[in-house]
Amino acid sequence: MVNYQIDLNSDIGESFGPYTIGLDEEVLKVITSANIACGYHAGDHNTMYNTVRTAKANGVGIGAHPGLPDLQGFGRRHMRVDPEDVHHLVSYQIGALQAFCHVHDVEMNHVKAHGALYNMAATDAGIADAIARAVKDVDRRLILFGLSGSELTRAGKKHGLMTASEVFADRTYQLDGTLTPRSDEQAMINDPEQAVNQVLQMIFENHVTAVDGSTVAIEADTVCVHGDNPNALKFVEQLRGRLLEEGIDIRRVRE
Repeated sequence: MVNYQIDLNSDIGESFGPYTIGLDEEVLKVITSANIACGYHAGDHNTMYNTVRTAKANGVGIGAHPGLPDLQGFGRRHMRVDPEDVHHLVSYQIGALQAFCHVHDVEMNHVKAHGALYNMAATDAGIADAIARAVKDVDRRLILFGLSGSELTRAGKKHGLMTASEVFADRTYQLDGTLTPRSDEQAMINDPEQAVNQVLQMIFENHVTAVDGSTVAIEADTVCVHGDNPNALKFVEQLRGRLLEEGIDIRRVRE
């Protein structure tokens, strides 16, 4: 009998100054890995401190979520960046979150790039290599999360890192395995049942149905779920319940 296992990750710690974004306290009770913003696309030093503390209290794996220096665009706007610049900005952000992990006496578990940087690294070998080198140079024990079948996971393996292939519950896929751009009206899956079925397909069948109806091979180590509004939180809880009903073991990568 095949023993299926999956990690549930979410992007959190995105509040900034007086602005509260997301339902971090609730989300941290149902996920197994937290990708914490490091101040470039979202988050700040107070939010990072508090989010690491709360993640530790819930036994959730802690990861750095480095993004492009784009607070106004929430790190979702593509920027022309040199690979060495990417290496340095990723190293900087990993180090910032590591400091708060040290303060709270907890180990950092992984690194997952954010937004446009993540999407760029999926197809741009130079950007992917820069991110992987940054992770290796700062702490080669960290797991590198990347889109399944992407240049980023390939770069991580090339540099001797442990990688985790990430899939998405509420996003649609293109024929080449990349995510449908958010600007496309088909980018998001709003029907919870459809999203759950997509996740089960990826876990049990190792493929996903692209927007054109074709089949794309997929490896699923960790599923990204979003919990930044009440309906999304209910979806995360529903997904977790269905996965458990299907006999899938929910635990963080490497646990």
